[in-house]
Amino acid sequence: MMLPKRLGAAMLTAAIFAGSPAVACQKEPNFNAWLKGVAQEAAAAGVSQQAIQAGLGSARFDQAVVNKDRSQGVFSQTFLQFSDRMVEQYRVGQAPGKIRQYGDTFRRIEQQYGVPAEVIVAFWGLETDFGAVIGDGSTLNALATLAYDCRRPDLFREQLIAALKIIDRGDLTPNQMRGPWAGEMGQLQFLPSHYYDHGVDFDGSGRVDLLKSSPDALASAANYLASVGWRRGEPWLQEVQVPANFPWEMADLRIRLPRSEWVAAGVTAGQGTLANDGLEAALVLPMGRNGPAFLAYPNFYILLDWNSSLVYATTAAYFATRIDGAPRVSRGSQVNSLSADEVKRLQRILSRRGYDVGKVDGIIGERTRAAVKEVQLQLGLPADSYPTKELLAQLR
Repeated sequence: MMLPKRLGAAMLTAAIFAGSPAVACQKEPNFNAWLKGVAQEAAAAGVSQQAIQAGLGSARFDQAVVNKDRSQGVFSQTFLQFSDRMVEQYRVGQAPGKIRQYGDTFRRIEQQYGVPAEVIVAFWGLETDFGAVIGDGSTLNALATLAYDCRRPDLFREQLIAALKIIDRGDLTPNQMRGPWAGEMGQLQFLPSHYYDHGVDFDGSGRVDLLKSSPDALASAANYLASVGWRRGEPWLQEVQVPANFPWEMADLRIRLPRSEWVAAGVTAGQGTLANDGLEAALVLPMGRNGPAFLAYPNFYILLDWNSSLVYATTAAYFATRIDGAPRVSRGSQVNSLSADEVKRLQRILSRRGYDVGKVDGIIGERTRAAVKEVQLQLGLPADSYPTKELLAQLR
């Protein structure tokens, strides 16, 4: 409901906050009382009353959003499962055409921000199928719901206020704020704080429109990556071959060595040659020693800043190399990967033994990998940080 700016605070509060849902998990017992606090915080942050009433006037709690938030499972897939589904089917074939279509835009972007088209297009394809599927749910309802819910309230309260700032700046109206259930917006699926802080008006329209304007969306992605440290002219990921007698405990994102040391250890390029120089890299085995292997360069860590999931970041980086001309990744030998339920079982076992695995969620995240590596070393197994059915059987 849009209300005239001249309404006083008492009338505004009465008009905005009506009805209150019942939820099973929340920090405060009343959604409407909580929403008043958001309005007060937004006002203290400099958001106008007009933008607050426009943004929060129709905000509602949506239990369906909470249900979806509790049932995420995409990152329990293996790297090959995820990359096969998200990259290999058709996006690799479409990406070059997108680069040609927006050739002038990409040339300007790389000149200004140093980020190549291949990297931006990889995220564009993964996030929204090159802008074709950006979501059509109420972003404000999603943000308000996730901010009120008890799982990640601080993160999404910040995002809700950032959405109000976007409205106040004149970039989008509340009705234009449409997207998926998790509150992201636009062709590159920016959270509102990233939209507000890193959004770029690259088409000269006078406002930042990451939903309808592809030049704005693409340049904003590059602006974000540059702001978190993208290194102009450097690679991000390269497939390699690793000898069978390799000390597998060296395969760790926390261990960065000059390429010359990887060459000395017998690591070779999957295609072409591996430069024998001082550029630092880490050896990444997303599915262990029997799966694909990559050298991850400093720019790869920037992609992890976009999404901290190793499966997602490796897929995005690999997709970008495919667009850049790299062949399809080697499948490796048979990998006895665990199912999500088996990973949970392993996480519980490790947790009972005193290891910090993070959440028991069926996802092989950074802490679970670190715990697996410790156990593998103790058991005298190849310490590639990747859990297999054989390891689970031994621990049971």
